[in-house]
Amino acid sequence: MKKVVVLGSTGSVGESTLDVISRHPDLYDVFALTAHSKVDKIFQQCLSFTPQFAVMADETAAQQLSEKLKNSASSETIVLSGESGLIEVASHSNTDYVMAAIVGAAGLLPTLAAAQKGKRVLLANKEALVMSGKLFMDQVAVSGAELLPIDSEHNAIFQCLPESHDSGLNQLGVSQILLTASGGPFRTFALDQLKNISPRQACAHPNWDMGPKISVDSATMMNKGLEIIEARWLFNASIEQIQVVVHPQSVIHSMVQYVDGSVIAQLGNPDMRTPIAHALAWPNRIPSGVEALNMVDIAKLDFEAPDFERFPCLQLAYDALEKGGTATTILNAANEVAVDAFLNETISFLQIPKVILSTIDDMNVVSADSIEIILSADKSAREFALENVNRLRT
Repeated sequence: MKKVVVLGSTGSVGESTLDVISRHPDLYDVFALTAHSKVDKIFQQCLSFTPQFAVMADETAAQQLSEKLKNSASSETIVLSGESGLIEVASHSNTDYVMAAIVGAAGLLPTLAAAQKGKRVLLANKEALVMSGKLFMDQVAVSGAELLPIDSEHNAIFQCLPESHDSGLNQLGVSQILLTASGGPFRTFALDQLKNISPRQACAHPNWDMGPKISVDSATMMNKGLEIIEARWLFNASIEQIQVVVHPQSVIHSMVQYVDGSVIAQLGNPDMRTPIAHALAWPNRIPSGVEALNMVDIAKLDFEAPDFERFPCLQLAYDALEKGGTATTILNAANEVAVDAFLNETISFLQIPKVILSTIDDMNVVSADSIEIILSADKSAREFALENVNRLRT
């Protein structure tokens, strides 16, 4: 029986994780659940899974949850709050597996804490590697943690590679990683149609059910840009070894090309429960609840090259990875600020990459040698990005 902490249990990945766990009560026990401020949803999860701990990032929400649980005679869940609470449950001596599904930079420190304590980290929070790739991977190596990717693309690559890839892809006979991308909801839009895109349109992903921030990232293809950076660190790959291929059906989740001409792909219905079940049970397999893929119904699979004019965020990510140091931290922070401004209708869809580029140009890129440097760059980038948002408003 493995004790599981779900960081971000009220989000789409968190809910999918709990669905898989509920199918295997003999294998997994929920040790802790965490959320930002969705009190009613995590309250119901606490009643269903009876975790030892529940953590709310927002202190007021923690007080509200504590009151609701006290009024429930059947609950003995202890409520914690803030970043310290997240770090405590992620690194707890009783914790075996940590699902890192907090969206954005807020997930970095608890995910890093889990890695430092040698846990099995199920990484859905790509920002942990985008912000602190080398530092994070060094901690994994030192502690002996197991790092298993949950993003469908990275999980697919993991499944297509030999078990050990620490020595680098060249040693495995790999020529390229092929990251597939759906192209989002605006893949076929004329460029002038993108001027008046609304947040609702941007959040209407054709294949995946995701939260608003990740949905907007998919629409700008920044999500794929962040995945390029994540893949570089997860698989010890060079920039030249990572290629993006637009695949609208989202059936092939990614591919690995070998030097002998072989291409190995992982296929499945677009449902996050597949990679979650894979990472929970690895190296074994368990039912996930996902419907089997019917190749006859699919009929055809399409592929095309990404349009960098339509999706400038993709190029920004490649450029930041090329610069190295804190450039990817700045990229991520500026993107979070810009996406939030777009969702609040402060800036337009096409102004998202403008905010990011201006912020990168405004800041000095330095070596990302410590968590303090990384967090400082993140804080400064958010301040610069907010100034750029305000400049575009006027």
